[in-house]
Amino acid sequence: MRRLLLALALGAALRGQEPLAVIVNPESGVSRLSRTEATNLFMGRTRRLPSGLVALPVEQIHPEGPRARFYEILANLPLPQVRAFWARLYFSGQAQPPRQTLSAEETLQVVAMNRGAIGFVERSRVDRRVRTVLLLSERAEP
Repeated sequence: MRRLLLALALGAALRGQEPLAVIVNPESGVSRLSRTEATNLFMGRTRRLPSGLVALPVEQIHPEGPRARFYEILANLPLPQVRAFWARLYFSGQAQPPRQTLSAEETLQVVAMNRGAIGFVERSRVDRRVRTVLLLSERAEP
């Protein structure tokens, strides 16, 4: 029993370190994104994908999901700062925050059904409905 608990704890720790995949619809016309491009899309600085389609950023808001880690890695911002940033933009009428989903599966569905959608999930969740355009991990280069 002790070994099983240790194995489960180790698996959970490793899962927390799993790279995050920035994903798009395969018909978006985007095959790769730089970190700067992804940051600009998720922070509302850019409203179109490099292919010209209007971007629909999507983020998971599940408390145990990868959202906080995503913004820490991508933009070097803690989640409270990201929330404050979006509150300022939203209430000033300058931009809409990313569409929110409750799970990786819902994110995959939204991205798969919208040509301009861009989201993020843990790499192990990626399937053939979407295309990975950027991988992020704690050891990612700036």
